[in-house]
Amino acid sequence: MTNIQTVSGNDADASSTASGSIAENAVYRKITLRLVPLLFLAYLLAFLDRINVGYAKLQMSADLGFSEAVYGLGAGIFFISYLLFEVPSNLWLERIGVRITLLRIMVLWGLVSASTMLVQTPEQFYFVRLLLGICEAGFFPGIILYLTYWFPSSRRGKVTGQFMFAIPVAGIIGGPLSGWIMSSMDGVSGLQGWQWMFLIEGMPTVLLGCLCYVLLANRPSEAKWLSASEKQVVITAMERDADSSVSNGHVGMLSKMRLALSDSRVWLLAFIYFTTACANYTFTFWLPTIIKGLGVTDVSHIGIYSAIPYVFAALGVLFVSASSDKRKERRWHVGGSLILGAIGLATTPFLNNSLMATLLVLSFVGFFQFGAGIAYWAIPSTYLNKATAAVGIGLVSSIGVVGGFVSPALLGFIKDLTGSLDNGIFTVALLMLAGGLAILVALPARAVRVGIEP
Repeated sequence: MTNIQTVSGNDADASSTASGSIAENAVYRKITLRLVPLLFLAYLLAFLDRINVGYAKLQMSADLGFSEAVYGLGAGIFFISYLLFEVPSNLWLERIGVRITLLRIMVLWGLVSASTMLVQTPEQFYFVRLLLGICEAGFFPGIILYLTYWFPSSRRGKVTGQFMFAIPVAGIIGGPLSGWIMSSMDGVSGLQGWQWMFLIEGMPTVLLGCLCYVLLANRPSEAKWLSASEKQVVITAMERDADSSVSNGHVGMLSKMRLALSDSRVWLLAFIYFTTACANYTFTFWLPTIIKGLGVTDVSHIGIYSAIPYVFAALGVLFVSASSDKRKERRWHVGGSLILGAIGLATTPFLNNSLMATLLVLSFVGFFQFGAGIAYWAIPSTYLNKATAAVGIGLVSSIGVVGGFVSPALLGFIKDLTGSLDNGIFTVALLMLAGGLAILVALPARAVRVGIEP
């Protein structure tokens, strides 16, 4: 005879909650598998496009007679036009959706990146880099905003880490790939190796932009690959996560801009991002030159050695993001990692030009530097007011990304002036230290904990 057990009200509620949690996890696994691989590939190509100019420099500067300052300015000037067009692009994404936005951005940036192969003068180099910034503007903050349409804050740190894991992977792949293309195809059909590299690495972005248009959905409500019940699970999760203090969802663009510009949180986050950007783009644009300065002359070998710090950067991204989510804490994970990375970077000029010692220290720096940079992007969407999140995230990215202009231009100027990168490296290390201290001192711990709104 079957025993029938009576379930208490509390037990029934607990059972329902557990069942709901299991159902929600299943839906978010499905969403993650649909969105993240495409976004990962898109960002991998975006960062590959930023890395490859550092490898192109090894041949292009000699072929075209570019000084270190010309290269540094050209590499960094990309971020000026990127900054100017980033917020408008994010606002347009809210209106027209991510599918058309990514199609426009990726097709244009792929074509412009490939056209860098035609550059012959410093002025042409500056122009193409400015045009590339215009075309790519809005891509990264747009994706960060797009993730807030799908994932509640408690899940956003992990998925942001998965998407941004493309940065170190691009470094792991980009170095050997760029080095191989430049060394093996140099002189083929009358083109230099660096010209082939821009062509081969630029065109896949055009194709992927078209695939994103076909395969992505602007919002959960438009996803044909989710059932009605699955869409409801997402709606419920996002409503539960919503900021109850925001009641007006129809704030005009100018009002949002004014609110964001008057929000001290935006400026604080922008400064912290500026310091991480300075560090990341020092790595991105100058790592091949640093390795060449240690006595490695073969371009393909430089590409292979450059991949080593990025392997550890990838491990840092995985560890710091996972630890941050597990402990539901952002502040110490980002600030502490920046400080450790700064200490490591400041020691590199004292390693007596030892290749192995420098690679070891740069691997340590990459672990914490990129770990901090990825974990950081789970903070703005939680810390900022949701009424102005689109503008706020765009402003943080736009203002902060000036670091992408400052660090390569500064290091190029210093290297031309002194013949060494040492003083530039010390400057970047101090900026990283300032960013780490700012997040520990100025950001309230409660406001940047997962799932807790300010």
